[in-house]
Parts: sequence; structure tokens; C-alpha cells
Amino acid sequence: MNVGIIGCGLIGQKRSRTLGPARLVLCADTVLERAQALAATHGAAATADWRQVVASPDVDIVLVATTNAMLAEIAAAAAAAGKHVLVEKPVARNLAELDGVLAAAQRGGALVRAGYNHRYHPAMRQAHEIFQSGALGEPMFVRGRYGHGGRVGYEKEWRANPALSGGGELIDQGVHLIDLARWFLGDFVHVSGFAHTYFWEMPVDDNAFLLLRTADQRTAFLHASCTEWKNLFSLEIYGRQGKLHIEGLGGSYGVERLTHYRMLPEMGPPETRIWEYPRGDASWELEFAQFLEDIRLRRTPAPGLADARAALEVVAKVYAGTGQENLN
Repeated sequence: MNVGIIGCGLIGQKRSRTLGPARLVLCADTVLERAQALAATHGAAATADWRQVVASPDVDIVLVATTNAMLAEIAAAAAAAGKHVLVEKPVARNLAELDGVLAAAQRGGALVRAGYNHRYHPAMRQAHEIFQSGALGEPMFVRGRYGHGGRVGYEKEWRANPALSGGGELIDQGVHLIDLARWFLGDFVHVSGFAHTYFWEMPVDDNAFLLLRTADQRTAFLHASCTEWKNLFSLEIYGRQGKLHIEGLGGSYGVERLTHYRMLPEMGPPETRIWEYPRGDASWELEFAQFLEDIRLRRTPAPGLADARAALEVVAKVYAGTGQENLN
């Protein structure tokens, strides 16, 4: 199938290297030179007008990797045109924008996948398989932390502009934690949390603290931060008979590792098994391969728009509860 990429920055470039049997035919970016540079590496055409990608009869799949402000508009236009769409998280800045994408996908009959690639990290996939097998027993709660330390000038980048981002760290890295916790525990019906700016001089949050509960009281305690200083990823899933711990995402986050702690009948120190995945991040490639299978089988992508909406519902409630309704 033929692919068009809209947004040729770091993520768009990364996506272009993970297309498998699909072929990149058209690149769009508001900075034409950036689109041309990416196109040149794939023998594709380039444009500064994203609408040309959406309208092109040669494009079957549109990958949307822009700032948050444009994600929903472009995804909705592509879906309405009948193109299948992979759109980066959080898909939209708010629920109203996301519902526009949902409506467009229904009208156009297109499949839309939300770019929550963390589900495709090998440690996460294996952890979910172990969890689904029932090896942990009855699930109890999840504890997750995800953070980075920013960089000089971080408060002046587009993520610090609510008009472009829709929010701060909660809508940036926090939605990954929300999506993963929901993937393990199910839908959250009770949401409480607090988003605040502690360090960076910007009008969006640099830390968010969440306490989420399902109808049967399974709980997720999550913290997303861009004042972590040393990059960190940690997700722990607790059951009555054991625990899974995923830590590291490769690169500056450290070696990706999964540890399974299995409770013994006599309790005491658990039986422990550790897997490490040092070969780099294959999540983007695995995610796109699954999207090609979604298209081939005409199945609803997961994570899809319903999953993206569930994450944004949590974001909206937390922002509203901390006096940051203006972000949404």
C-alpha cells in the first residue's frame, strides 16, 4: 500500500523507516525543505500543503505526525476522504476535536489507529501476555511513572504553548501511562488528579498526578513529569499472586526490562524471572505492521479512536479539576 506522511519532523522521519512492505509516495510539511529531505530518501514526492496528501489518489494510508493542534483536523480530513489513518497520540487536543475524527471515520469508512506505540514495546507485549494468562491472579492495581528532564529552552517549545499542545506533561507523556493502565485494568470510571507547573516557566503543567479506579476498584496511581531530571519509565502491575515490572524504554531511559515476581504458597521472597531487550525500539515497526493487518482484515484498530477518547476523558477531568479548563 502507498503511504503519505504529514509532518516530517523527528516522529515523521521515524515512522518513514518502519513501513515494512508499504511504500512512501508523498511527504508534506509546512517547511517544504524538511518534506523534500525526507522524500529524497524514499524516492517520494514532497509538498508544503497537507491537503495534497489527503486528496492524492495514489495514497492509501496517511500518517499524521504534526503538532497536537493539527492532528485532529488532518486525521478527520483524511478519514473523510476514505484514507486509512495512523495519527500520533493524543490524536486531538480535546474531546470535541476527537469526536470530529470519529464522525469523519464513520462517514468515510476508514480505519483509524491511534499512535500509542508503547503498547508495542517487547517488554510491554510480553507483560500483557503474562497478565492475560492469569499468572498474576486477580488484578489489584497499577503504579506507573514516566518522566524526562526537559532541556534548555524547553519552556519555549511548541509543547509549552497550550494553543498548539492542548496541555502540558499530562497530555504529552501522561496519556501513554493512562492508555497502558487502562489496557491492563479496564475502563476507569472514577478519576481524580492534579496537574501543576513546578519548575518550567510556561502556561502548561510540568507534572501530573493521577488516581484512577475502575468500577470494581482496580486502581492506577500514575505520575508523569518533565522535572524527572534523569529519564525514567516504570510500570508495575500487581495481582494477588504476583507482580510484573516494566522499566526502561531503551536509549536514555535505560535498557528495557521485564521482571515477573511470582508469589510462592509460603509467601516470603518471590520466584523472580527477568527478561532484557537490548536491541533497540521496534515498537514503531510492530505497530505499523499491525495496522496493515487491521486494513487487510478490516478489523477495528486497537488502540483506536475509542482508546484515544478514553485517555482524553481522563485528561479533561484532571485539567478541569485543577482549574486548567482553558487548556481544553
